[in-house]
Amino acid sequence: MVDYVTELRTLVGTRPLLLPGTSVLVRDFENRILLLNRADTGGWGLPGGLMDIGETFEETGRREVFEETGLRLETLTLFGVYSGARYYFRYPNGDEVYNVTVVYVSTVAHAVVQVDRSEASGYGFFGVRELPTDIISPEQPIVEAYFSNVGAFSASNSDGGGSRAGGGESRPPVV
Repeated sequence: MVDYVTELRTLVGTRPLLLPGTSVLVRDFENRILLLNRADTGGWGLPGGLMDIGETFEETGRREVFEETGLRLETLTLFGVYSGARYYFRYPNGDEVYNVTVVYVSTVAHAVVQVDRSEASGYGFFGVRELPTDIISPEQPIVEAYFSNVGAFSASNSDGGGSRAGGGESRPPVV
């Protein structure tokens, strides 16, 4: 998608683009979610990104999570579709986008995250009381929705198990 967006940018400059993509709420068995300290924005965000031409949303989610974290996801469960003015974002370089984001949830056990440093400067698994204050604006409502519905969602979509990702620390591992 990068070449496609770059080509569009040569035509429209920094004007707003409508861009489809996927974010994945990668969670451990304590319902903490994986956030990346994003290299392109400087804030914290969910693993995910823009759809490549011809991809499905699920394929986009799996590809982006693998590229950004080295994690191979098994089950993806649809969490929601997010669009509209609240999902507008202006990148530090001035590029404007309106995101149309399909969000999935996937549970991982014994996650060994290998962050692509061109995508993120760090990562962590965070619970609701541990969230960073600088989550990027288009993803704040997604994270809020997840934590406000985590009990109901977990009960109906449990992947089982009980192992803890991130090595068992009481605070989320931030690298």
